[in-house]
Amino acid sequence: MELSVYNIQGKETGKKLKLSDEVFAIDPNDHSIYLDVKQYLANKRQGTHKAKERNEVSGTTKKLKKQKGTGGARAGSMKSPVFVGGGRVFGPRPRDYFFKVNKKTKVLARKSALSYKLKEEGIAILEDFNFETPKTKSYLDILNNLSLVGKKTLIVTAEINENVYLSGRNIPKTNIKPASEINTYDILHADKVVFTIGAIEKIEGILS
Repeated sequence: MELSVYNIQGKETGKKLKLSDEVFAIDPNDHSIYLDVKQYLANKRQGTHKAKERNEVSGTTKKLKKQKGTGGARAGSMKSPVFVGGGRVFGPRPRDYFFKVNKKTKVLARKSALSYKLKEEGIAILEDFNFETPKTKSYLDILNNLSLVGKKTLIVTAEINENVYLSGRNIPKTNIKPASEINTYDILHADKVVFTIGAIEKIEGILS
């Protein structure tokens, strides 16, 4: 499929860029997307949750009352989970949520996400651009020209571009990444994915 190329003023340049069917027009595999997104979200979890069990809470270990004759259940310690302030039974402990997803599955997931996004007309092509200095207003002007203000936007550059990144990092709902770092979650989460021409060449080289 061919897409029109826009400049940073939001106008068509008259050029068209042909996208690789091998990357942008495959039959999407939903299960690979599920696995890749699940792993991405799992890896973002800190895993520092912790609850104290009965051997860790502070409190007396003195027997509260005699074993028999009170008419109530026997109780041996204030640390018992049945009392307020007692320990938690099988509470959460620090853990790592990482699990393995094969590289080929991750590649298939990204191709599937890009194919879905292209079918939804959620991909735009932008001429390569740069800023001399970081300037948020310049970045906002581009979003305005492309009618993307207020929309969840992912802008993909060919390489790490510090000036562009610093210009847009404080703007809500916008994300800037080089082609080598985009993932399935970022693609699907965005309302519009904007690739520079150099980023298209890079991503096709990575995923082909």
